[in-house]
Amino acid sequence: MDNNNQEKGGFTYTYSAKEQAELKRIRDKYTAPTEAEDKMTRLRRLDASVTQKAQAVALIFGVIGALMLGIGMSLCMSDFAQILGSYKDMAMLIGIPIGLVGGVLAALAYPMYNIIVKRERKKLAPEIIRLTDELMK
Repeated sequence: MDNNNQEKGGFTYTYSAKEQAELKRIRDKYTAPTEAEDKMTRLRRLDASVTQKAQAVALIFGVIGALMLGIGMSLCMSDFAQILGSYKDMAMLIGIPIGLVGGVLAALAYPMYNIIVKRERKKLAPEIIRLTDELMK
């Protein structure tokens, strides 16, 4: 306790290291960032944007492909044709091509991810190199 505060009837309290770190994070939200921090934030955002678009496209391809594959398998293995009142093997004839298309879409998800990542890295490389050069000086 501080002597001045004891005389006035008050006290002081020091926070633990964990609480100090939390206080610093909160305070940093309300202070203006320096130019170096602003460039570092932009660099992190650019780096993350390279994979975000690729992940979204790959997920869409993978999910749609998996659903189509499942629908095709379901048509092949169920009595769906009897429900429709059509020929017995008609559901299998429809299910096989749907399942094959779904399998191809699901298999293309990872190569599509790699293609998009390479394209985005090539597109953003000059800006990222410029920012890293400025920050390394």
